[in-house]
Order: sequence, then C-alpha cells, then structure tokens
Amino acid sequence: MQTQEFQERSFFNPMKVLPVVAATVAAFFVALMGATVTDLGPWYQSLEKPFWTAPDGLFPIVWTIIFALVTVAFIKAWRAAPTSRDARHLVSLFALNAFLNISWSLMFFRMQRPDWAFLELGLLWFSIIVMIVGCLRFSRAAAALLLPYLVWLSYTGMLNWAIVHLNGPFG
Repeated sequence: MQTQEFQERSFFNPMKVLPVVAATVAAFFVALMGATVTDLGPWYQSLEKPFWTAPDGLFPIVWTIIFALVTVAFIKAWRAAPTSRDARHLVSLFALNAFLNISWSLMFFRMQRPDWAFLELGLLWFSIIVMIVGCLRFSRAAAALLLPYLVWLSYTGMLNWAIVHLNGPFG
C-alpha cells in the first residue's frame, strides 16, 4: 500500500508526467507545423489589409502564449478526467483542433487561398467551443485557459474575412 501511495504522490508518476510530456510535444509539433507553412513573403505582403491589422511581429508572440495556455488547459483537463475514456475524448478534441489549426495555415499561406481558409475557420472556431465545453466538464480552470484562444481566433477570423473582402477573388 505504501508503494502505491508513494507512486501517486511522486513527481515521476507516469499518470502525472504523461499529460505534461504529451501536451508539450503536441503543442510544439503544432506550432512548428504552423510556422513551417506560414510564409510572410511577397504574396502575403502584397495583400491589402485593414488598418487594424496587428504588426507581423505580434502574431508569433501571441500564438506562443496561446499554445502555452492550450497546453496547460489540456494538462489540467486530462488530469481531472475521471476515466481513461474521458481522457481519450479530450485527446481527440485537442487533436482535431490541432489538425484544423495547421490546415488553416496551410490553406491561407501555402495554398494562398484566404477564402478557403476563412470557410475552414468556422470549423476551427467551433472546435475551440467544443474544447471549452469538453474541458468544463472536468476543470473550470482548463476551460477558462482556452478563452484567450477563442478571442484571438475571433480577431484573426475578422482579419481573414477582411483580407478576402479587400483582395478577392482568389484562385
């Protein structure tokens, strides 16, 4: 009994370390993939943008903060999930969001289709709502940590729409 109690309190308990490692690696992978497909070169620079567009240098700073908050939210929710089935469900919600996040960058920057990216953005935005609701079942703090992501994506969604409106049609 003492060994089990020690493992539950131990820092090296796999059930405590696994969410941290998995979430950190996943966030790093998503950020790396997003950065890899994001090209702020001549095509992006030539787009007409609204006056309220944030400076280019602000985007990586905000996305870094967002990914850190999403990582902490995932860890909190996963640890609070009462069953392994609930934890797997959380993994699927966050994985879908990561896929949609990378897909948006791919469509907007690599394919140079802000119009398609804007349509996909609805799915990405909805996936954040679903993540918030999913986390809320187990951790209010985890759900709250996702709110800045929703706000930032709402801003970038308005920016995406403005770029489509000012520069379309594309393709």
